[in-house]
Amino acid sequence: MHPAADDPTTRTALDGYRAGALRWLAGGLIGVVLGFLLGVVAVEIAQDSGRRLPAVGLLVIALVGAGAAAALAGTGALVRHQRWRRGLAAVPWQTGVLRIAGPAVIAFEPAGFDDADPLAEPVRLRLESTSVWRTRAVQRLDGAVVRAAPVGRREWVLASEEEPTVYGARAVGGRRGG
Repeated sequence: MHPAADDPTTRTALDGYRAGALRWLAGGLIGVVLGFLLGVVAVEIAQDSGRRLPAVGLLVIALVGAGAAAALAGTGALVRHQRWRRGLAAVPWQTGVLRIAGPAVIAFEPAGFDDADPLAEPVRLRLESTSVWRTRAVQRLDGAVVRAAPVGRREWVLASEEEPTVYGARAVGGRRGG
């Protein structure tokens, strides 16, 4: 069995995830820097001309606050990317059927899963993503054959041949999921 990270489509999906994380981080840092520069320019204009610039203070606060939030989101995604890459380098993909149990609640039924067996339990997962488009993309995979791999004690990564990306999920309850 080859580790999941050796799969070319997995590497491409992880690279895309990392690129998105870097965009969030860079965009956030740019927002913070622009906010500070705008603040410095506003203070200089106010000191030189003696007149105040209305609403510039609010704009500075918005730029710095939104920039810091975006940079934090990008940093978190980069940390998650590293954790996923390490985890996928150690385990192979498992194929199985994805079932949707709620807006962000899913169940992964590994190949050979028998729902008639009273002792068989799917891996119950909750999506890590809070973005609407990623949640909807996973919901469209209801009943599809997907690949999944545990990358930590309670964390899983999902991928599909239909979507060129990876999705993170946390195990919830049950014997197999947690």
